[in-house]
Amino acid sequence: MSSVILPPRLNGPVLLQVYGLTILSFMAGVIWGFATRFDGPTANLFYALSVLPPIWGFLTASGATQPALWTLIVGFVVLLPIDWSAHRAKVAPEWWMSLRLLLTAVVVICLGLGAVLA
Repeated sequence: MSSVILPPRLNGPVLLQVYGLTILSFMAGVIWGFATRFDGPTANLFYALSVLPPIWGFLTASGATQPALWTLIVGFVVLLPIDWSAHRAKVAPEWWMSLRLLLTAVVVICLGLGAVLA
């Protein structure tokens, strides 16, 4: 009987890929939440923007690990201006961008290291 919990295919870079896809989708859900605080065309724009990251991940980051990690980096960086817009419109909490910038820096470093090691 094997003592390995995870299948051998789930090495570090692959785990980063799966986790990155999950978190990118979660971040899109946050944008959806911001959309609920807008009205009219701006709300519609934010709802539309909130579905793009999961579609991006599904189309570009669900394949081979190394290119997927690079495209996930792009996805996280592209989310920043959307978050910044919500922050400027005062629908995001005051502390939001400080957290987002720190977390984006950490995720970009982790995904980049995973891509280099993949």
